[in-house]
Amino acid sequence: MTVSALDPSSALVVIDLQNATVNAPVTPASGPEVVARAVELAHAFRDRQAPVVLVRVTARADGSDAAPGRNELPPHPGSLPENWDAIVDDLAGHPDDIVVTKRTWGAFHGTDLDLQLRRRGVTQIILAGLTTSIGVESTARAAYDHGYHVTLATDAMADLNPEAHRNSVERIFPLLGQTGSTTEIVELLAKAHTHGYA
Repeated sequence: MTVSALDPSSALVVIDLQNATVNAPVTPASGPEVVARAVELAHAFRDRQAPVVLVRVTARADGSDAAPGRNELPPHPGSLPENWDAIVDDLAGHPDDIVVTKRTWGAFHGTDLDLQLRRRGVTQIILAGLTTSIGVESTARAAYDHGYHVTLATDAMADLNPEAHRNSVERIFPLLGQTGSTTEIVELLAKAHTHGYA
């Protein structure tokens, strides 16, 4: 796990840290631990006036706006609790943050994420959130395809399945970008933004 550099025009993109996901039985970190590390990253980006993007997933109760492809698993059983798709309080409420709402796994498809980033001259994104092998990996793949430098804060993400998490971190992410810890990224951010946003 090595992060060699962060571009001066980098943005933090946090995936699906919302009420319905942060209490799920994820591993190797708990949902609250992932939130705490994402908050640390968000503070560092905000302090340097660098973009923070909070991505949330939502869907209609009847599933009518879900992706139409067939799969082998049934839809989510039962009704979802009120405010299930709201970003957690620890991250929400900062007026300069960008909020992106998605309806599929990845944060690029069907959203204005790419437009929001390019308007700000962003060339690199740092990813964190839930879950590693679904929302985070899907977004990382799309970011790579869109030509962004990709960095993954692997201690600020977790998954329902430990093998899926390990596969993403060890096999997929090194093909898409660089991986590192929250601490490493915060330290590099301070250096990268000395003549950038700060």
